[in-house]
Amino acid sequence: MKEFEIAKKIGKELTESELQEAAAKALGVRPAEVGPIEIVRRSVDARTDILYRYRVQACRKNESVAPYRLPAYQDVHGAEPVIVIGAGPAGLFAALKLLAGGRRPIILERGKDVERRKVDMASLSREGIVNPDSNYCYGEGGAGAFSDGKLFTRSSKRGDIREVLHTFVRFGADPSILIDAHPHLGTDRLPGIVSAMRAEIERCGGAYHFDSRVTDIEPGLTVRCADGSSYTARQVILAAGHSARDIYELFQRKGWGIEAKGFALGVRVEHPQWLINQIRYHGKYQPFMPTAEYSFVQQVEGRGVFSFCMCPGGILVPSSTEEGTVVLNGMSNAARNSKWANAGVVVQIEPGDQPETYTGPFALMDFQRDVERKMFAWAQSQGARHPLTAPAQRMKDFCRGILSKDLPKTSYFPGALSSPLHELLPEHVAMRLRKALPQVDRQMKGYYTNDALLLGVESRTSSPVRIPRDPETLQVPLVAGLYPCGEGAGYAGGIVSSALDGINCAEKILSL
Repeated sequence: MKEFEIAKKIGKELTESELQEAAAKALGVRPAEVGPIEIVRRSVDARTDILYRYRVQACRKNESVAPYRLPAYQDVHGAEPVIVIGAGPAGLFAALKLLAGGRRPIILERGKDVERRKVDMASLSREGIVNPDSNYCYGEGGAGAFSDGKLFTRSSKRGDIREVLHTFVRFGADPSILIDAHPHLGTDRLPGIVSAMRAEIERCGGAYHFDSRVTDIEPGLTVRCADGSSYTARQVILAAGHSARDIYELFQRKGWGIEAKGFALGVRVEHPQWLINQIRYHGKYQPFMPTAEYSFVQQVEGRGVFSFCMCPGGILVPSSTEEGTVVLNGMSNAARNSKWANAGVVVQIEPGDQPETYTGPFALMDFQRDVERKMFAWAQSQGARHPLTAPAQRMKDFCRGILSKDLPKTSYFPGALSSPLHELLPEHVAMRLRKALPQVDRQMKGYYTNDALLLGVESRTSSPVRIPRDPETLQVPLVAGLYPCGEGAGYAGGIVSSALDGINCAEKILSL
């Protein structure tokens, strides 16, 4: 097998004959002697001409390469159960791995299925009604089901990323995710994929219980829910998500061990998408080109300032899980065709960075919650018309400490209110953002502009709490058979890494 690269201008098809000729050259044979050819990666190169760069693998005719294959799912109607708490990516992929290994997943989800969940999210955006069990963070598919559905990760050491990508394709994702450097699913397509996963799990004998918020885990691994139901199994996979504050409180009450963990907090930054297109493509953007995205990392006084969850051609949405708070996130459909680009621009926060009044394992969680409440209280004190109106400021005004006289249009439906974000954000966060944003302009000329809007607050980047587990068994040291995993437990940071962590926990159970 030989691996090589081939470049092609965006907008022009890469033909089979071109692939055949390039493969023959790489292998040192005649085109007729070339065997299987596979494109393994495609990325955009906008440094000079706007190109697609393809990484390709090719073999001679007398060579063969076994294609990647997913395991088959077994009929588990009569098999021993495993309780899976949470139907986000960690829980779903753990359940699918259990099916492949012959165990019966019993999935407990505090929220609703993706179809009913949409109704609650509409009420959240339009009226500011927060359902604490069904929102942009809670419900089938988890927080990622109504975002951009980004699938790129640096966590290859966690496991075989191909298993995650091929599984998504099995359940309806576009096969392009198998080769794109920055694959994404799109908010409009993810719910259908998640529904298809549920249908397969149920067909094979697994069970779902929605509206089943876990309130207790008793000795012997009996799991009790708020509706009075209970379930018992020898193993429980805890995949509750990064905002499951009540689960952390349960662990603290039980004395099972819990610790503060670093996270990141900042603002959501929204630019006109045409501006990001022009910046990233150096003024050469054409409508047939992929909608431009960006990422950056800066170091300011010992802490990282970086872009997070960038949504090209997307919109801003309210992600509060509690009344009296304002939290923002971004989402975009598969076409990425809105007028706006948005991203979290956040500051790394480690234990000890918060004021001394915040102590103990919940120090950063309490700090996070208080910032969210401060945003809400400010907006309401200024007569905001919507309960989830976001405090906002133009980018240069923020960095100069000036209240914006007016604000540009925003995709955020609850609306934005001109506010002194430079004062509302924690001082060490605001200071680092003010220093970092002008620096970004050096690598993306035009990014630092008053046409960009900063909205507060982006605070749900990851869990501010970690549930300790044994690094070998992946179980809670004091509770045999309990496997915390994914973002909520503090061991992942996105759809793919969460899915891999769920798979790893399932594999530990199957190996017993």
